Amino acid sequence: MGIGVGLFLIAVGAVLTFAVDTAVNGVNINTIGVILMIVGAAGLALDLIIFAPRRRSVTTYDAAAAPVAPVAPATRQRVTTYES
Repeated sequence: MGIGVGLFLIAVGAVLTFAVDTAVNGVNINTIGVILMIVGAAGLALDLIIFAPRRRSVTTYDAAAAPVAPVAPATRQRVTTYES
């Protein structure tokens, strides 16, 4: 589960809990909303705790060991013409 999915579950759970006033037999919409918010928050926290250190990795290169592109030989010739 990624950050987007966790935020989506929290948003859907909040809508079900606070904005829906529908009664369904055998199903409590408010409870489902609270469960979705808890699952979304737990998934978001786990994603940030477990996968965030991998995303912050830094790659460094040693400038002395880096390959240097070969320099092309000077093949241009400068020609100057004098007209009188």
